[in-house]
Amino acid sequence: MFGLSGNLNVFLAVEPADMRKSFNGLYALAVNELKENPMNKALFIFSNKSKNRVKILHFDGTGLWVMAKRLEKGTFSWPKGVDVKDGKLALSPEALSLLLDGVDLKGGQMRPWYQRE
Repeated sequence: MFGLSGNLNVFLAVEPADMRKSFNGLYALAVNELKENPMNKALFIFSNKSKNRVKILHFDGTGLWVMAKRLEKGTFSWPKGVDVKDGKLALSPEALSLLLDGVDLKGGQMRPWYQRE
C-alpha cells in the first residue's frame, strides 16, 4: 500500500470523469487530459459529475492501483478559485486527506453531512 507522504504528487482532475473507467481508462485520462505520466510517483483523483464518488489511480512501482470511494450522503468539496493548469489542481497529500475526510478547506470545518461515529 502507499502512504500520503509529503513527497507524493497529488493531481485532482477538475472535469468529471466516467466512473465506469478503470485502470486503462483512468490511465488514458491522466496522460491525455491531465498531461501527466501515471508511472511517476503521483495520485490522480477523478470524481463524477455529482461529486459523490471518487476514483484514485496510483502506480506503486510494481503495478497500478485503482481505489474508489462512494459517499452515502453529501458531496466532496473541491477547492475553488485556485490555479487550474491542464485540467487539474495540484494538491498536497495532507489537503487530499482532509478533502476525502469531509473537511471544506475554504473554512477549515467539517462539512455538515460528515459525522464520525
